[in-house]
Amino acid sequence: MTLRTVLTIAALTLQEAARRRVLRSLAVLTVALLALSAWGFSRLDAEFGGLTSGEARVAGSTVLNLVMFGLSLIAALGTAFLAGPTLSGEVESGIALAVLARPIRRSAVLVGKWLGLVVFGGVFVSLAGFTQFLIVRATVGYWPPHPLTGLALLAAQTTVLLTLGLLLSTAISPMASGIVAVGLFGATWIAGVVGSVGEALGNDSVAQVGTVSRMLLPTDGLWRGAMNSFQDPALLRQVGSGIEESPFLSMSPLTVAYLGWAAVWIAAVLGLSALSFQRRDL
Repeated sequence: MTLRTVLTIAALTLQEAARRRVLRSLAVLTVALLALSAWGFSRLDAEFGGLTSGEARVAGSTVLNLVMFGLSLIAALGTAFLAGPTLSGEVESGIALAVLARPIRRSAVLVGKWLGLVVFGGVFVSLAGFTQFLIVRATVGYWPPHPLTGLALLAAQTTVLLTLGLLLSTAISPMASGIVAVGLFGATWIAGVVGSVGEALGNDSVAQVGTVSRMLLPTDGLWRGAMNSFQDPALLRQVGSGIEESPFLSMSPLTVAYLGWAAVWIAAVLGLSALSFQRRDL
């Protein structure tokens, strides 16, 4: 019965997300970004006076990571601002009280909403990312070496942020939870860039800023793993030293240990969300 309840809540959450204005905003932003990227990639060869196949791969690989960061940011904004109203908004409007008056566990409702948002974020990232790959393929002839791995990591990044958004929504208002979640997303990315610069300069103290931030909120670590999956392996050899300080290039793939930590982080924060929601006065 609990599994059936979770799946039912997940399906209702997807239907609700499809009706929200946030979804239309996401669609407009995504289409605009894809259109601009298509125009930009089509102009690469013309602007640089003709590119060899190797140069086209390097250019396509580098710019692809930049565009995919834009898509990850759109996904972050969308899921963060969907997570808050999905839970906290229903509590404030009294809908949650009407639903939970029945013999339904609060934890089942929370997990169902989380699952629905995870599916939403994963589908969005997959569709937008695959469309971007087709654009790059058609314009400069480049296809990322590990597209499925990269998209899976971006979906995991989205899952991390929406899980954080759900936790925040059990304690603060929907708008505030979205703002805080996106703010932490941006702060973690900046901290990752600072840490990369510290690694390039051999400054261990500064490098630890990035390491600690990626442990506290795994979004930047997952993003760097996705970048490594999208970029051409030959790019690392051509760029050489100094690549560590680039915010749109990644030296190595993620380790199994870090992926395990991201999974533990999601489970722990989701557990805290369930505990906080259980204690919240409806």
